[in-house]
Amino acid sequence: MTLNLTRRAAIAGVTAAPIAAAVASPLQAAGHGDAPKPMHARAFNVGDYTVHSLLAGTTPRDGVQAIFGGGATDEAFAEVAAENFISHDNAQFYFTPTLVDTGSEKILFDTGLNAGGITAALADAGVVPEDIDVVVLTHMHGDHIGGMTTEDGSATFANARYVTAAREYDHWTGLPEGNGGGDRVRATVSPQAGKMTFIEDGGTVASGVTGLAAFGHTPGHMIYMIESGGHQLLLTADLANHYVFPFAHPEWQTSFDTDKDAASASRRRVLEMLADSRVPMIGYHMPFPAAGFVEHRGEGFRFVPVSYQMMG
Repeated sequence: MTLNLTRRAAIAGVTAAPIAAAVASPLQAAGHGDAPKPMHARAFNVGDYTVHSLLAGTTPRDGVQAIFGGGATDEAFAEVAAENFISHDNAQFYFTPTLVDTGSEKILFDTGLNAGGITAALADAGVVPEDIDVVVLTHMHGDHIGGMTTEDGSATFANARYVTAAREYDHWTGLPEGNGGGDRVRATVSPQAGKMTFIEDGGTVASGVTGLAAFGHTPGHMIYMIESGGHQLLLTADLANHYVFPFAHPEWQTSFDTDKDAASASRRRVLEMLADSRVPMIGYHMPFPAAGFVEHRGEGFRFVPVSYQMMG
């Protein structure tokens, strides 16, 4: 019997079969009950530093255009989604703190939604909360400070000192009682104020770790340049909350941003720098393991995920 395949079908058959086999093979060999547990930590090197990307949580969300497409037409938003093979209706959200091990200190950037998520991710990196020396809060939205306390209200990172932007802390603690965000910060962050260092633009967290202003997402939102041995990595926090839409159109407004015009300006400025310099980035809401590069694409940009470039 002879099969007459179109060229497209033939290509699809050739490419799809090895992929399917590669995905299925571990389960076929081990049995479904013995499937390996997914890892929630990935390590790579920045000079002499080891950086761990920590997946502390993930969740699906609907209404994507309302979140990431402020100012976009329906047609333009759908076109960008289609060009990137994703839905314009829903998305998967990732919550990815970063651990930087300098050899002398373990520095954790943000803490996830809750203590359980960050503790589990740290465990996959071979770290327990008591090992953390410094906790840096890029800003104080709930998905970044939620892991600071355990269910009984005690500090998750009992041995850590804390670093954040002065204007970020002042903003949230200055909100009136009854404001959800302010109340959460007062309950979660304020108890650690005695162990907290407040920095400004250009402030130093540790050797090779520098805070940079990227205001707009929140009033004191900071990003951090990590440098070691002639290598750099920019931790972009919530500069861009999705790996496609804010890159393709930095001017499109994101509903989570406090000052949307300032956030768009920060986004374009930093993405321009990353694309021109070819410095890699790691972003809190990028698909795990959240690291990649930025390239120019038309009047916007494109996020290019890492493969093996920095993996240890």
